[in-house]
Amino acid sequence: MDKTLFIFGFGYSARALARLLQDEFTIIGTSREAGDDVIQWPGHDINEPLSHATHLLISAGPDADGDPVLRRVRDDIARIAPQLQWAGYLSTTGVYGDHQGGWVDEETPLAPSTIRGQQRVEAEAAWQELAAETGLPLHIFRLAGIYGPGRGPFAKVRRGTARRIIKKNQVFSRIHVDDIAQVLAASIAHPNPGRIYNVCDDNAAPPEDVLAHAADLLGLPHPPAEDFETAEMTPMARSFYAESKRVRNDRIKDELGVKLLYPTYQDGLAALLKAEG
Repeated sequence: MDKTLFIFGFGYSARALARLLQDEFTIIGTSREAGDDVIQWPGHDINEPLSHATHLLISAGPDADGDPVLRRVRDDIARIAPQLQWAGYLSTTGVYGDHQGGWVDEETPLAPSTIRGQQRVEAEAAWQELAAETGLPLHIFRLAGIYGPGRGPFAKVRRGTARRIIKKNQVFSRIHVDDIAQVLAASIAHPNPGRIYNVCDDNAAPPEDVLAHAADLLGLPHPPAEDFETAEMTPMARSFYAESKRVRNDRIKDELGVKLLYPTYQDGLAALLKAEG
């Protein structure tokens, strides 16, 4: 059987993986939006294309009603589980909750402090339950904050709309989208069903430092600093500051042999600016 990667949620990270694997795999992706290179789903029957899958990636996030893929096609995935060589679920480091700047790894107990994090914990568990029932070769990838081409701080800094929100002891981990792709490709090449991987770079940092560095690269003034307690923010934006932690990534290096393309945000931002020309 030819290698066919079926992707639920053909978005930013999934497309980066597809670019990396396009010479080796047939890629089939779904999206809620219509497009030339995707199957619009829900809305179209996916049984026939799904039946050809040798590899499966779930890049669609959960909602208030649970995991949308399991809700609609759990039985279909159970049916093809024996033919799958690899399945990956893209989760988030938000499952660990707040550690006040302390370190977490894949063995850290899950204690999300946001609704989004709790939904991810429940979705991970639902996929693990399906894997236990069917032998689905499931791998879970907990992604840090994603950036990359078209998703960096430069546009906001240039427009003058960036704000450096200052909250004491606030640190985030990040990951360049191309490093997500190479981690997934390495796992596909060396499957270890049941394994969980943190996917982040080596340099957890306060968000205001990243914006200041972006401004320095552009030769522009640092965005204005605002105190978190008094800053005007949407509830969604404020929720991102509910958790502070540093995420360990030893497992992707030691077990998958990954050498990060962009081990720090400084490396990643320099590359983005260079790619802009």
